[in-house]
Amino acid sequence: MGFFVQSAWAQSQAAPQGAPMYINLLMFGGLFLFMYLLIIRPQRKRQKEHQNLVAALQKGDEVLLTSGMLGKVVKVDDNYIVLETGSNIELKFQKVAVHAVLPKGTIKSI
Repeated sequence: MGFFVQSAWAQSQAAPQGAPMYINLLMFGGLFLFMYLLIIRPQRKRQKEHQNLVAALQKGDEVLLTSGMLGKVVKVDDNYIVLETGSNIELKFQKVAVHAVLPKGTIKSI
């Protein structure tokens, strides 16, 4: 009968103890530090750079929007910009849709 079921000989030994609590806390702390350094911190840096880019927009800048549209800034409001995308075509967009400010003359060269 001992072939399928282990005998209860091990009952006289003490139960094995788990890892000390400080090891578990150290592992959770290390995991949080890993997540902060590789995910949270770079995302905050990109967000701050984008906020600075949007705040520095001014009339005459040539911009690329997240949709891929190119245009020249005609008017800047608190939350919106007006772009000239073609001859006498002006469109209004939210500032947060701006992906990049292009060097002057980029639109003419395309």
